[in-house]
Amino acid sequence: MVIKTRVFDLSSGKYRNLSELAQAMGLSLSQVCRVREGKRSINQKFIVGAKMAFPQHKLDDLFYFDAGNSGSPQKEPEVITTRYRHIVQRYNGNNVKA
Repeated sequence: MVIKTRVFDLSSGKYRNLSELAQAMGLSLSQVCRVREGKRSINQKFIVGAKMAFPQHKLDDLFYFDAGNSGSPQKEPEVITTRYRHIVQRYNGNNVKA
């Protein structure tokens, strides 16, 4: 499974362009563009930046798991779920079952 984001959909009403979004996230424009284009995966810095840019949203509103087009259900690697749960617990203050 891969972590996907809704940040770019949400940004259209709040930020004029990707440069403003990147600045609000505390990231470089190139980092944000690479994630949007699928050239870079979502990492902890991006997740923290998204929460900074959208403090009113829960992480579950900003990110989701995508199993892809494999057709068969797959279990996500434990390293992804452990990291995701840690970040969600840190910023939402609750236990999340992915």
